[in-house]
Amino acid sequence: MRLKASQRLTRIAPARIPDAMTRALHALSLALGDLASRRVLRVLAQSLALTLLLFLIAGGALVFAGRWALDHWDWLDGPGLDLASALLVVVLIAGSWLLFRAVAIAVVGLFADAIVADVEARHYPAAAARAVNVGWRASIALALASLGRLILGNLVALPFYILLLVTGIGTLLLALAVNALLLGRDLEAMVLARHPDRPRLGRAARWSLGLLSAAAFLIPVANFLAPIVGAAMAVHMLHLGRTNHDPT
Repeated sequence: MRLKASQRLTRIAPARIPDAMTRALHALSLALGDLASRRVLRVLAQSLALTLLLFLIAGGALVFAGRWALDHWDWLDGPGLDLASALLVVVLIAGSWLLFRAVAIAVVGLFADAIVADVEARHYPAAAARAVNVGWRASIALALASLGRLILGNLVALPFYILLLVTGIGTLLLALAVNALLLGRDLEAMVLARHPDRPRLGRAARWSLGLLSAAAFLIPVANFLAPIVGAAMAVHMLHLGRTNHDPT
């Protein structure tokens, strides 16, 4: 039986988190440098264009559904309608963040092999030489699995999101924690698809990877770069500590 997000968090040894976060921050600095690569920039442009297109389509559908709901809630009037409108605004704002994160990671999953291959070729050539080629079917499966985990994980957490709205910041912190767990798993899977024989990252390392990536989605402009930078970070997290000439 799978552990709940809160149970998983308790199993991350506190003493390991600072070391893992230091490693993740180093991986982040390397990943930011990878943005200078022409191949990474090309993938960034392609994935961003597709992400924005899908986001606008899905976002338009959400807005249309919200307006339709308000127009057809004839039994609501006065304070009830005002409360429903306020809740709808909150749902749309939170939904927009989750929607962009979902679409962006799913799209990057389609281009993950190109990103990982480029980073490995420049930083870890021995690992690149041993990598397994990831085809389109596997990439699509990765993207759909990521999307499924996002939807399921946030649906499970939804009642707690609503309960924590009264705290002002509780919902945001819980969403950050939940999506850090999910993102760490997704980004790790993108790299391990090319290296199925390699062991997984430790819980603390995976949590640190996911936390930095999830936090980046909260920052305007940086959220557009977050999926690509997150994928590059995952490559460095997997290979850091090994020499460039012999990353095994």
